[in-house]
Amino acid sequence: MSELIAKVDEALDSIRPYLEADGGNVKVLEVTDDKIVRLELLGACGTCPMSAMTLRAGVEEAIKRALPEIKGVEAVNLTPMS
Repeated sequence: MSELIAKVDEALDSIRPYLEADGGNVKVLEVTDDKIVRLELLGACGTCPMSAMTLRAGVEEAIKRALPEIKGVEAVNLTPMS
């Protein structure tokens, strides 16, 4: 599974400059047995009101484009929008 985490990390490298430009980043925590990527939003991404959109449109898209076998992406610290 660590090889898969490395591939996910590599896929995220394509969008990291955009996240870092806004003061944020992501850290891959695990890939579950059912191919769900669990990650942590870091820096500004952890508190940004647009982080849910960034997660879906940017992060998940980049991962699934590189690794079609991934079924989903979830952030362990995503604050729900009210």
